[in-house]
Amino acid sequence: MSSLPSLKGLPRLVIVPGLGDSGPEHWQSLWEQKFGAARVRQDDPENPAPQSWAARLQEVVEATPGDLVLVAHSCGVPTVAHWAQLYPVSERVKGALLVAPPDTENATLQREHPAACQMAPVPLLPLPFPAFVVASENDPFCTPERAEQFADAWGAAFVTAGEAGHINIASGHGDWPEGEVLLSEALHAWTPQGFTRL
Repeated sequence: MSSLPSLKGLPRLVIVPGLGDSGPEHWQSLWEQKFGAARVRQDDPENPAPQSWAARLQEVVEATPGDLVLVAHSCGVPTVAHWAQLYPVSERVKGALLVAPPDTENATLQREHPAACQMAPVPLLPLPFPAFVVASENDPFCTPERAEQFADAWGAAFVTAGEAGHINIASGHGDWPEGEVLLSEALHAWTPQGFTRL
């Protein structure tokens, strides 16, 4: 699938899903189709593990040519954080959009999705590339205060998505036009002047 003409010359997106690999109606999957993104597919998407999930992300980064922007959701976010600590990050990675990070200390997450807590402890060291952390004000798996702590630790900009739940299919976010606006702003911020915005 080809990218949109407006993405010509911009970094290629790398989709980093969370639990369950984000279904076909999830905004990550829709973006993969719409923007011709690369995608990280885990061997066991229901059973996250920091080292193996980070290793698969590294494989995709190595196999995808050109400049890259990571687009992670839920357990994909700590995957990026672990990967950045476990591997030397290529200068081709220009930034990351980190959406709805899960808090492995959150009681609701521990009760409803205990497998996600296998990503603990989430690294809290600065990321070697610019990032936006996008969080909801009523995410059942992470308070906005905790998400902002993640952003501060990673040296990322913090963006609130309003009352948007976990920003997934269950919260009504198949198509996510507000996210595309953020993506456009991120790509504009992380690429040289002169490139066309989305």
